[in-house]
Amino acid sequence: MAIYRVRSLLPLSQCKSKFSSYFLQSFSVRRLSASTTPPQSQQVGFIGLGNMGSRMANNLIKAGYEVTVHDLNRSAMKLFSERGILTKESPFEVAETSDVVITMLPSSANVLDVYTGPNGLLRSGNVLRPWLFVDSSTIDPQTSRRLSVAVSNCSLKEKKHNRETPVILDAPVSGGVLAAESGTLTFMVGGLEEAYLASKSLFLSMGKNTIYCGGAGNGSAAKICNNLALAVSMLGVSEGFALGQSLGISATTLTKIFNSSSARCWSSDTYNPVPGVMEGVPSSRNYDGGFASKLMAKDLNLATTSAEEVGFKCPLTLQAEQIFMELCNQGHGTKDFSCVFRHFYSGKDET
Repeated sequence: MAIYRVRSLLPLSQCKSKFSSYFLQSFSVRRLSASTTPPQSQQVGFIGLGNMGSRMANNLIKAGYEVTVHDLNRSAMKLFSERGILTKESPFEVAETSDVVITMLPSSANVLDVYTGPNGLLRSGNVLRPWLFVDSSTIDPQTSRRLSVAVSNCSLKEKKHNRETPVILDAPVSGGVLAAESGTLTFMVGGLEEAYLASKSLFLSMGKNTIYCGGAGNGSAAKICNNLALAVSMLGVSEGFALGQSLGISATTLTKIFNSSSARCWSSDTYNPVPGVMEGVPSSRNYDGGFASKLMAKDLNLATTSAEEVGFKCPLTLQAEQIFMELCNQGHGTKDFSCVFRHFYSGKDET
């Protein structure tokens, strides 16, 4: 995924004063009408062509959507342009040609820049072409809610789906690269429920599950809760495997035990961290091509920061964040987060 530089956020700062009142009052919006136009006829812009985003965009193309893409990584864009997919040089240019724009970026700062930067999606001011923005990045709920305010303050160039104003959904995903490839992601969606219902076919072109989580920011909140639980479970499974090896039990044997008893979880039966136990997962290819440890560290930081803001104690999340930060400091930040088995617990490959 592209790493965008943080630039001036004047459009965002102008809306902060309206933040509290916006969420205290009920939505006064027109109901979305059922469109007689097939969803695939919509022009879809996709920004962020990393491990996840490139595969999500591919599935939209396979589903028949007219897709335009952008990423700061020109090599990533070239892979699409060589297949005849339209590419653009900036988020602003994507917005100018799209009815719907999906973003999949590494951090809150990247998302803010793509939406509110000098060449961002909202650059044209208060009049926009896209009726719907979908941010599938994993970011803090506060940023998602502020973006919702910024987008709601704009209007549409042309009324679409019986709407005069655009809407944004925060819709982070779960399932990792394998699910992005196979189109079996789970979307956790926050924002206007009517917009969520109107865009379900879009989500189901990239995933198999969609869960409506409530108002703006709730999708982002759900995702950081999911990822903190995932991080802790991966640490627990890795610790168990490494201890078992030290006690003379093979990881293959322990995997059979875990997966047929109370320790069974996604980290043991679907994403096993021990090289040589399971094919088709990052541990089978030197921990390459999965969910980077640096991204897990970032997500855990989002969780601890959000917990502090509401006065919630989360000791396991704090410990997990420290461990993944240590992995990054040791130079393993680009490796899949399951590499904690090898590089933190000194676990052995299965022979």
